[in-house]
Amino acid sequence: MSRRRTLGPKKKLALLVSAVTVAGGGAFVMASTSNASQAPTTKSAADSTVCQGLATALGNNQKFIEGQRANPDAQSEARIANREAVVAQIELQQKASGCTVGESAQDSQPAQPAQPQQPAPDEQAGGNEQAGGDDAAQNPGGGGAAASGEQVCNGSTVTLSGEDGAPAASSNQFPAGTKLKVTNLDNDKSTTVEVTGVSGSCALLNNAAFEQVREPGKFLIRRALIEKVG
Repeated sequence: MSRRRTLGPKKKLALLVSAVTVAGGGAFVMASTSNASQAPTTKSAADSTVCQGLATALGNNQKFIEGQRANPDAQSEARIANREAVVAQIELQQKASGCTVGESAQDSQPAQPAQPQQPAPDEQAGGNEQAGGDDAAQNPGGGGAAASGEQVCNGSTVTLSGEDGAPAASSNQFPAGTKLKVTNLDNDKSTTVEVTGVSGSCALLNNAAFEQVREPGKFLIRRALIEKVG
């Protein structure tokens, strides 16, 4: 008769522990692989309208800060501190939206020059030289001299500065006090705001103004109609 070998209690326990260890290791590898495949990937401005809008807003604020540092005045330090806080807020929005944090870009569509208009007879004779002198000095591009109701900033995109407060705008072409009407042609919503400061783009809306014309989830208006109304 043949004898059948039987394993003792200690050997059985050792084999059981080994099996559990191998199974656990396999489960850990599978979990690690699964987590790696599900890791979120960041998007760039080229991949997402949301990311492009945030990158443009960040670039506009950084350009403003650079301008203040290059040509400081008595208020520059306060303005820079304010815009640095805005930059930090935009970077938080980039992170929350899955965008590349810190990516910045200026307006991708440069403003197209308006068609020249024939001056009025009194302007040809120099009769309106005094009235246009200040605008010409403050706005070398001629934006401030646009007539009320005239379309301006042709081809410019519109985004937000990240600043709080009542609806307002900032601009690199129009002086404080100018009123601009911004229409989002993708949803026909519009807002009329007053320029209250300087920025790196033709028309940069603050948070409250942008909310009045934005499309849900978007931080950039590609098709915008901007008019000087006052």
